[in-house]
Amino acid sequence: MSLHYVVLLLGSNLGDTKSNLNQAIAKIENCLGKIIKTSEMIETQPVEFESTNIFCNIAIGLTTTISPYSFLNAVKSIEKEMGRELDSSAVGGYIDRIIDIDIVTFNNINFESKKLKIPHHKHLCEREFSKALLDSLNIK
Repeated sequence: MSLHYVVLLLGSNLGDTKSNLNQAIAKIENCLGKIIKTSEMIETQPVEFESTNIFCNIAIGLTTTISPYSFLNAVKSIEKEMGRELDSSAVGGYIDRIIDIDIVTFNNINFESKKLKIPHHKHLCEREFSKALLDSLNIK
């Protein structure tokens, strides 16, 4: 069984955002692998859509033995379990959400399919808040 290093970016802008992130992190560690790095939580304005709800975001690094597709399915299950009904691809854009969990990197693989793109280019290269969180994990 191979051990993979995965970096996730989590965000929430509905309800108790910090509690939502902590609950998601606990579920991730329970279901997906061992968390070995976490950034600080920061508050950010919504990006690429209009909302009056402020986001709370955090980056985490973890090790897992799960394959990328199985990992994605587990992440989507956690989001749904926490109350997220639709993701941005189903809605056709970004909306307020109780939890959003994005796979930023998975080892050093480059992968693209209809459902999954690794690495997550917007978080690595375009979004300043993401780059700051990832820098704190020493992810470039």
